[in-house]
Amino acid sequence: MSQQTKNPFHIIFYRIRKMEDLKHFLESKLFQWTIIGLIILNAVTIGMETSEFLVRSFGTWLEEIDRYILIIFTLEISLKIVVYRHRFFLNPWNIFDFLIVAIALIPAAGPLHILRTLRVLRTARLIKNVPKLRLIIESLLKSIPSIGWIGVLLFMIFYIFAVIGNDLYQDAFPQ
Repeated sequence: MSQQTKNPFHIIFYRIRKMEDLKHFLESKLFQWTIIGLIILNAVTIGMETSEFLVRSFGTWLEEIDRYILIIFTLEISLKIVVYRHRFFLNPWNIFDFLIVAIALIPAAGPLHILRTLRVLRTARLIKNVPKLRLIIESLLKSIPSIGWIGVLLFMIFYIFAVIGNDLYQDAFPQ
């Protein structure tokens, strides 16, 4: 067996010859679950970086894991842009993913060091990749106009009871 056939990346990309194959690969359950696993691993490593003890003990490892996960996320977004072209940016969830990965790519030196903490937003990519979470978020966004009317209804109820309470208790509590 040659050295090239032993390399797992060579095997994967050798099999993906056409864009349609690449599209099926990117949309496969295995790939989606791999990305979900990486998102969870990334969230755990970012959480571990909040502990001084863990940073002293495993800081280099945590940084390397973070770097490799960011590389994989960048490759994922890049491949999706290549496959879907302009249609990639028609999906709001893809734009959300793109922005989160783009923010993570901004150098975290000098006045931009605060952006390093925004890496935790990569955890929010779970919303896109887990259909039940996505359904909840989309439902909440669609209910925003109704939430305003709930506020109006609550105001009316409070107003009615304030007037009734004022009439009922004005003799007992004149102040």
